[in-house]
Amino acid sequence: MAKRKIDGVLLLDKGHGWSSNQALQKARWLLQAEKGGHTGVLDPFATGLLPLCFGEATKFAQRMLDADKGYRATLCLGKCSTTLDGEGEISETGVAPSERAAIERVLASFLGVISQVPPMHSALKRDGKALYEYARAGIEIERQPRQITIYSIELVSYAAPELVIDVRCSKGTYIRVLADDIGRALGCGAYLTGLRRTQTAGFTLAGTVDIAAFEALEMAEREALLLPPDVLLADLPELLLDDSQFDAIRHGQRPALAACPVGEYRLYVTGEKPDNRRFIGLGEVVAGKQACELRSKRLLADLHHSDA
Repeated sequence: MAKRKIDGVLLLDKGHGWSSNQALQKARWLLQAEKGGHTGVLDPFATGLLPLCFGEATKFAQRMLDADKGYRATLCLGKCSTTLDGEGEISETGVAPSERAAIERVLASFLGVISQVPPMHSALKRDGKALYEYARAGIEIERQPRQITIYSIELVSYAAPELVIDVRCSKGTYIRVLADDIGRALGCGAYLTGLRRTQTAGFTLAGTVDIAAFEALEMAEREALLLPPDVLLADLPELLLDDSQFDAIRHGQRPALAACPVGEYRLYVTGEKPDNRRFIGLGEVVAGKQACELRSKRLLADLHHSDA
């Protein structure tokens, strides 16, 4: 099957049991896309939002890796797991609390900057091997704690022993570890029985499509679901370049700008018509010797003049 140049972002609702790469390759095959990448690993155990990037959109996928995330997590209190989730050996460790107030007090104690020790059952590498490979061999590797940020934890429902919470957190947060730590703080133990990513970098589950529904569509309908690459930079201010500035930056020069705050910008070039413009990439305004200058960070490959 011939591969095609496809540019855009697909908001996928990843199903249980799919690895992030399996989901990417399936969607890429369905689109016959030349190039694709995902925006951060979502465990096969987890479901939910997984933005997939194709073509030129892959140039901006790193920003998604660094973005804050949101999850709905389901915990079983009173038991622990060797893998911190439902795939390990489960053991009874205590009695789940009867009062919500006790749980809410513990949840509040995890807000802000906290330390987490990455789990052994993770894809982190040590000497070229993933930690889960050592874990399967019965080898425990020392891991250094990492600082992460929990922005909010909302108690959605509680019917002992099942606790459902919504978590907003920084990148690098292991919800399995958070579940285990919550159980320890409650004194009864806990493990993660379900996990669904609900948001990342401003995207939510609204507008997502699962693999089965995506496969059932005609090719034109699949393409219609792709968002333009500049949605990955939606949190940045935009900068509209005139023809001379556009010519300079696409030839590796740094055009001077009128007073403009330093920082990153979405870059667009004007067309002949006032309402006509085209996204060309990511740039950064820096302080020059006499004036502010614009330098390119990631530009699209095809930067010929166009009014389209």
